[in-house]
Amino acid sequence: MSSKKVVIVTAASRGIGAGCARELAAQGYAVSLFARSPSILDLAQELGGVALQGSLSNAQDLETLVQTTLNQFGQIDAVVNSFGDPPRPDLLGISDDLWLENFEMLFLSVVRLARLVTEPMRQQGGGAIVNISACDSQEPSLGTPFSGTLRAAMEGFTKLYAQRYRGDHIRMNCVAPYFVADSLEELAGWDVPSDLMWGRPATYEELAKTVAFLISADAKFISGTTLKVDEARSAAI
Repeated sequence: MSSKKVVIVTAASRGIGAGCARELAAQGYAVSLFARSPSILDLAQELGGVALQGSLSNAQDLETLVQTTLNQFGQIDAVVNSFGDPPRPDLLGISDDLWLENFEMLFLSVVRLARLVTEPMRQQGGGAIVNISACDSQEPSLGTPFSGTLRAAMEGFTKLYAQRYRGDHIRMNCVAPYFVADSLEELAGWDVPSDLMWGRPATYEELAKTVAFLISADAKFISGTTLKVDEARSAAI
């Protein structure tokens, strides 16, 4: 068993996933990283962790990720399900194949990883899972069709899972950010409003601190919820 708490972070080669990996490593976690890009191997070496190249849409890759983590560290204390940004096609222009591809990435990967890590977490007395959602998951926008459908499903599964496994002290929550980037230049080509709360997007490090809180013991009574990190953009009660 590892002397450190162990966290799996997916889509960790850049963006939110990489930000979470860096922050959690800085807080003392042993990190097991997963992404398509070969750069994930360099980040794992930098952070003193392990890494696996693979696809969130491939069930065998996810199984290998979990088994590799258990072989290396002997435990899994937390999972951060991060994702690449899905495409933004016109609603009825989305092909069946594209729906299925994003369904596997944004929904089934969460379900599959939950199946794989729940028993190890249960045996060790608990754990925590955080899924990266988006601020429009509960208020669909035509500009981001996959968030309003598939991430909404992810958040529904999160509630069901949290209810089912609270007796085993395994928690699952979602974080739903607005714009996240280390600079406005990263958002070139996006429709970024001019009235951002602090005049800039949240940085990857800032969002990662919220994720770190949710997997920590300080959040041990928080489960089955979606935490909006969206500058009060949400209008729904």
